[in-house]
Amino acid sequence: MTSMPEKPTAAAVNARIRELWAGGALTAEQQAEYHRLLVMWAEAMRAEQELAA
Repeated sequence: MTSMPEKPTAAAVNARIRELWAGGALTAEQQAEYHRLLVMWAEAMRAEQELAA
């Protein structure tokens, strides 16, 4: 498993999500991580969009 920095970029979070799904079906633990990553990805996207504006 790849560790994530405290405030990762949307691209870094997306890469971790893709890494999770590369193995096929997710275990319950991986599903929990996936949901956490989705929240992180949304937050990172918002932050990056605010910077670009």
